[in-house]
Amino acid sequence: MTPVRTLIVLRHAKADQVPGLADPERPLTGRGENDAKRVGEEIRAAGLSPELVLCSPAVRTRRTAELAFPDVEVSYERDIYEAYPDELLEVVRRVDPELNTVVLCGHNPGAHELALGLAGGDYVFRPGAFAVIQVESAWADLWPGEGRLVTHWDPKEH
Repeated sequence: MTPVRTLIVLRHAKADQVPGLADPERPLTGRGENDAKRVGEEIRAAGLSPELVLCSPAVRTRRTAELAFPDVEVSYERDIYEAYPDELLEVVRRVDPELNTVVLCGHNPGAHELALGLAGGDYVFRPGAFAVIQVESAWADLWPGEGRLVTHWDPKEH
């Protein structure tokens, strides 16, 4: 029997718009830094202990992961940056089958569309928001519609 797995789909925290700076190099704003820390606090308060963070290599996602999950292994995946939901799902399918709780830290619209595709729901996905999705499939066998939305968290609503 396959154990229930948890995928936390996280959109990076609020990033700054810096004229002349390439999009992948955009840093978090001060609010973004605070929100990223809150993400980690909220996830730990929910009793979740991620074993791995799959993270876009963009500066804003790297910093979000660093602040939210300082003691968790991070795998920087080029395929997450500017990815469509089906490409993000492929990244998740490559996760070690022994892991039970994984974070995907990425960008919109892909991150939001991945969460909606896996578990449905009716919510916005602002910077710093995350969706906690439980799945019964092995990571390699995960398909859209197989998840169950456990919770959604948005820093502007809390």
